[in-house]
Amino acid sequence: MKNSSVIVLAVVAAAAGAFGYRWLAPMDAPAAKGQVERQGGKDAKEEKAGAEQDEHGADRIVISDVKLAAAGVRFAEAGPATLTQTLSFNGVLRANQETVVQVTPRFPGIARAIKKRIGDVIGKDDLLASIESNQSLTVYDLKAPIGGTVIDRQISLGEYVSEQKPAFIIADLSTIWVDLSIYRQDLRRVRTGDEVLIDPDDGAGDIKGSISYLAPVGASETQTAIARVILQNPKGRLRPGLFVTARLVLAERKVPVAVHAGAIQTFENTNVVFVREGGDMLEARPVELGYSDQNFVEIRAGISPGDKYVAENSFVVKAEMGKGEAEHD
Repeated sequence: MKNSSVIVLAVVAAAAGAFGYRWLAPMDAPAAKGQVERQGGKDAKEEKAGAEQDEHGADRIVISDVKLAAAGVRFAEAGPATLTQTLSFNGVLRANQETVVQVTPRFPGIARAIKKRIGDVIGKDDLLASIESNQSLTVYDLKAPIGGTVIDRQISLGEYVSEQKPAFIIADLSTIWVDLSIYRQDLRRVRTGDEVLIDPDDGAGDIKGSISYLAPVGASETQTAIARVILQNPKGRLRPGLFVTARLVLAERKVPVAVHAGAIQTFENTNVVFVREGGDMLEARPVELGYSDQNFVEIRAGISPGDKYVAENSFVVKAEMGKGEAEHD
């Protein structure tokens, strides 16, 4: 009985000692050495790679040029720009109808040879086809009256042809018509000679032109009138039949500091531009915006001329900085 009492007292004392140890230990102390190492190693490293703030409170993040280039990010330098106030229109490219020729046979007969097809670039007097006359049964040549491009062919080998239907249509595509549809509410603001920026939507930039013709009558179906721009097309960039957009320049304004429109992002409810701060550091610089057009935005405060900033795909930097903020929290 005495030995049993001793054993019970020893067990109780051991339990009390363990409880006392736990009660005296800090509530936030790590449970093991491995947890201490994880907090001081991996977690601390991730926090260092995340977003931080400079002495002015602006958010900053480290991202290398190599990583940004792989994501399609492009830099530019802030500087002066000319902003334009514009009206936008839709239009279509057409062959210059003053340089389009329909080539018809002189005498009815049979097409014995076809020398050119649609898309061929030809010179003046090039042979198009050979026709056997029904009257004399002799073969005569059908030649190109102008140089240009064959845009249509309406005869086939062995087919009967006549002077009633054109065999070929040739167009000189070195100049192109751009027919713009102008709505009635905008007609009073459009004049011949006005400067227009044509966007063929091919990634090669706008083409500057001017309105050379404004139709005196409108189309009842669309309630629009045609304004025409004639553009040079020496390399064949413009193709008849394709749609374009155009901007009529109404006014111009020069500003001392501007950035590309794609550079502006909203971060933590503030307009920012991501500015390179030396090395691999990018700063979300709060900015005060001014006037803007389709391409540029005036910066009234926050950026100086010559500052290097993210001009395209700035959303990539925003996403990385947001990710860093989340890891930091």
